[in-house]
Amino acid sequence: MIQWTSRFWVFLVCLLVVTWAHCGEKESLYFIDAHSQVDQQVLPLDKIIDLMRQAGVHHTILSSRGKLKGKDLLSFSSRYRDKITPAVRTKGKHYDTASSKYYKSIESQVASGKYSAIAEILLYHAKKGDKAPEYVVYPEDKRVLTALEHAIDNHWPFVVHIEFGSLYGKKRKRFMVSLEAMLEDYPDQPFVLTHMGQLKPEECQRLIDNHVNIHFHTGWTNPAAVRSSNQPWVNLFRGRRLAPDWRDLFIQYPERFVFALDNVFAEHWTDFYAKQMEYWTEALSDLPVEAAHLIAHGNAERLWHIPPRD
Repeated sequence: MIQWTSRFWVFLVCLLVVTWAHCGEKESLYFIDAHSQVDQQVLPLDKIIDLMRQAGVHHTILSSRGKLKGKDLLSFSSRYRDKITPAVRTKGKHYDTASSKYYKSIESQVASGKYSAIAEILLYHAKKGDKAPEYVVYPEDKRVLTALEHAIDNHWPFVVHIEFGSLYGKKRKRFMVSLEAMLEDYPDQPFVLTHMGQLKPEECQRLIDNHVNIHFHTGWTNPAAVRSSNQPWVNLFRGRRLAPDWRDLFIQYPERFVFALDNVFAEHWTDFYAKQMEYWTEALSDLPVEAAHLIAHGNAERLWHIPPRD
């Protein structure tokens, strides 16, 4: 029944965007950032709303990190209910150490009823200088399964972070096998792989062809982001447009790709935000209208049950 409902939503969104395209009043393209983060250095949080408005981002799914307290995120999101969806926090030292406090924190946040998403779960995360450590957590780990159970119970997509571009040999194979086993074990649960998984187009297509529940988000895959880091991010672009292989894949499977920026640190909530959005606005405007609307906002609206913009 859940799978049928998901397919119905895909049909409905496609029907809507086709109607927009042919009714003589082509709807302007707007975006939903399906995955970003914020810490205590981004204060006041209202600056996020200003950046969104300037860049054409209608809504953001946002989680707290660093020393930003959950109550501050909830206070912010309550003032902008039509703009911000708060996500359950998963990251931190308690997740890293598998402390009992991790499970208590997740349970408490979910039980509050104030969250409408759950943040990404780090499976493989390469060390990022002195900003972030390496994480190696396999899908069968209790920490992962606990978060997944909450996602299933609340009808939230499960966002998994695996940087395949930094994995090699047997470890890379094990993560891919474990990921696909999880997709097969929960066929009715939508999964979102962050950063396109740092995979090649043919690798993404293989996963799409083999698993009806896999999606990919676009965080850190544009030239502005790629140039700012020495990590093996996937650059989806050639110049100002999508590279041909990626463009073809987006057009062939538009229901599988979800726009996201994945801002993390304070410097990402600056003019860096606008630079990224300039790339995405131009690139998605170059796609067929149905595909552009699905990727920019329609898939996020379907998966996270966000009302479309009026």
